[in-house]
Amino acid sequence: MTGSPRAIGLDFGTTNSVVALGHDGAAEMIGFDGPLGHDSAFRSALCFWQDDAARGGLASDAGPWAIAEYLEYPEESRFLQSFKTVAASASFDTASIFHKRYRFEDLGKIFLDRLVAHAGGALNDRPARIVVGRPVEYAGGRPDHALARQRYDAMFAGFGTEVHYVYEPLAAAYSYASRLAEPATILVADFGGGTSDFSVVRIEAAGAVQRCTPLGHAGIGIAGDRFDYHILDRLVLPLLGKGSHYRSFDKILEIPRSWFNDFGDWSRLALMRSPKILAELERLRRTAIDGEAIGRMIAVIEKEQGYPLNEAVGRAKRALSTAETTAFSFRGGGLSIEAELDRTQFEEWVSADVARLEETVDRALNAAGTAMSAIDRVFLTGGTSLIPRIRRIFADRFGEAAIDSGGELTSIGHGLALIGLEDDIQAWGA
Repeated sequence: MTGSPRAIGLDFGTTNSVVALGHDGAAEMIGFDGPLGHDSAFRSALCFWQDDAARGGLASDAGPWAIAEYLEYPEESRFLQSFKTVAASASFDTASIFHKRYRFEDLGKIFLDRLVAHAGGALNDRPARIVVGRPVEYAGGRPDHALARQRYDAMFAGFGTEVHYVYEPLAAAYSYASRLAEPATILVADFGGGTSDFSVVRIEAAGAVQRCTPLGHAGIGIAGDRFDYHILDRLVLPLLGKGSHYRSFDKILEIPRSWFNDFGDWSRLALMRSPKILAELERLRRTAIDGEAIGRMIAVIEKEQGYPLNEAVGRAKRALSTAETTAFSFRGGGLSIEAELDRTQFEEWVSADVARLEETVDRALNAAGTAMSAIDRVFLTGGTSLIPRIRRIFADRFGEAAIDSGGELTSIGHGLALIGLEDDIQAWGA
């Protein structure tokens, strides 16, 4: 590209974030030269560590640099991942990290600051117009959309003088439209880490004054992290005491499942490493029938093993996208697991969630007033779209020949930057 960009498209994702610059009718992805090489995906993670020379006594980094810092000093660090999932959660107030408390928007601003710093100068001269992706439906049991918007506004304040929000699958549709020459009615299915979102879009022939017309949307807070939880729930949490009991005076009670729900939530696991929570777990360990299991949970938390556990689960899940069976292996914090995992078993575990995803596809079609027979193409994007059971949702309904994919990690950012070049950007706003 030549000259200054007219717009920035920023896909702030649960697992990864990407940025694209829009200029002269095209979009260019920004790359990051991280510790392990060049990549357009910037891990949505933060790492904090104590440093007397740093402002406030805490230093921080983001993306692959956060991972590298954590791997070098795991027990001296606090590693946060998937923190986007609490954006719409009214129950989340602040994250306690060492001696400081951070609101969602504080974490977001630190993340953006480090992302800009690692962009090799590509974001030093930012245009006024920033287009940010947002899910159709935020993650969480009862997501508060107004609260999420308030937090996003605070997070992106100062990042650009003109900040616009666009549904993530709509941005993916716009990116996909740049690959089509003929008119088509398409269903875009965006499967991320925290949410799955669907848009039905009419695309006109190349050269049309308005190429894309949104027809309807639907979303749900079920995606990659939720599929991770099923692996944790079956293979890990029973070894940490889930389903076991503790003594309370003269009663034997089941250990509250809220402990395991928090442990199995990547956004909350690191936050369990606080003096208050660890003290409560220690009291639970002393009264538990299987105190050793609770002791293992405490050790995993204290030794900051959330990231290695996440990686072990992710490797197994990804392996099942191409193989019928795989080995799940994890060692850390006194916990040692070796287990065989097969695709049929995994698909049984996620079957209820898949059914809810199918219902959400129906809602998107109904919102658009579009019959299945009217869908010409289905565009699958997002890392979770690579799971075979997810692909079958659409192959069974629309036929394998109708499915297209690609740019699983970049299509949304690419589309956001292209939308940023539109004169009437309000027509795309969420």
